[in-house]
Amino acid sequence: MVEFIKQHKLVHIWAAGVLAVFCAYWYGASSPEAANAVSGATQTLKDGYAKFWYLLPFSVVEWFYVFFIVGVTAWAVVLLHRIRTRKGRHAVYGCAAGLACLSLTAYGLYCLLWGVNYYADGFQEKSGIYAQPVAVQELDRVTSWFARRLEDTAGQVKRDSDGVFAVPRDEIFQASTGIYENISMEFPFLARQDRIPKKMLFSRLFSAMNFTGFYSPYTGESNLNIDSPACLLPANIAHELAHQRGIASEQECNFLAIAASTASDDSAYQYSGYLMGYIHLSNALYRADRDRWAELYAALPETVQADLRFHSSYWSQFEGLTATVSKRIYDNTLKSYGQTDGIRSYGTVVDLLTAYY
Repeated sequence: MVEFIKQHKLVHIWAAGVLAVFCAYWYGASSPEAANAVSGATQTLKDGYAKFWYLLPFSVVEWFYVFFIVGVTAWAVVLLHRIRTRKGRHAVYGCAAGLACLSLTAYGLYCLLWGVNYYADGFQEKSGIYAQPVAVQELDRVTSWFARRLEDTAGQVKRDSDGVFAVPRDEIFQASTGIYENISMEFPFLARQDRIPKKMLFSRLFSAMNFTGFYSPYTGESNLNIDSPACLLPANIAHELAHQRGIASEQECNFLAIAASTASDDSAYQYSGYLMGYIHLSNALYRADRDRWAELYAALPETVQADLRFHSSYWSQFEGLTATVSKRIYDNTLKSYGQTDGIRSYGTVVDLLTAYY
């Protein structure tokens, strides 16, 4: 036994390191106070190495994922080969333990660097603004207000010959670093120096999985899908920049995307924020009062309706097995971190919007 342990010393040290990572995560998830302490430490760490990865113009984490998948696949092939050729228990054990450690390292780091944020104070605790039950009259009033703001801002953005939102994506990315300046005056804990998010090379693939972007705790990068409709790109960028601030909750980040965009001085972000807010609110109004929903929709400018049709048409092409599986996996991921509503928690952004506006 002693000889066996010595022969696999490195992989056992690796396993001990992985266990330490999980212990740190379990400590962070044990109480709000512990979560705040751990998330604060990891936020400083992520901000530190993000400075390095942002020196590169492409999304680094996309290639990390590619190399990880290729590496795990190759490792699994080697393991199967050793089992089939009966290389001996030492060879098989070492390969299997290494593969397990590699996979658990990736998962453990995700839990520690990001999962613990689900147990820390979020926007609601820090701001004192909490989602409240919404009466239909309140929902109607706020949805109507967003519709009017869309009328005011729809003509302030560039459009193509079909009337569809056509602000160049490069302009949208360049303007992203100042979007949180105004709202940070109201909520100082949101203040930070932003960097221009990364454009995803595999955007089309992420569209198939129903992702408009994601924040990577491994590299500290905000990554955006640039294949999806541009009308919501500004608000999607603001959403990922909310994650960059350590806010884990998806509904809170959707709220912040809308609030930061509409409070900004950039017309493209303002319009995109009001559009995202209207989509969330009108979807809720559709379930509560379909006639009123139809009345508000019919009163929208044709340009806004064109954006909504284009947005709906784009995403409808990805309805299928890949999107369904992706949603289910993400739903279970949210639930595993205590987000008991799972993917339905996106709907509670309506409660926050109504409470705030």
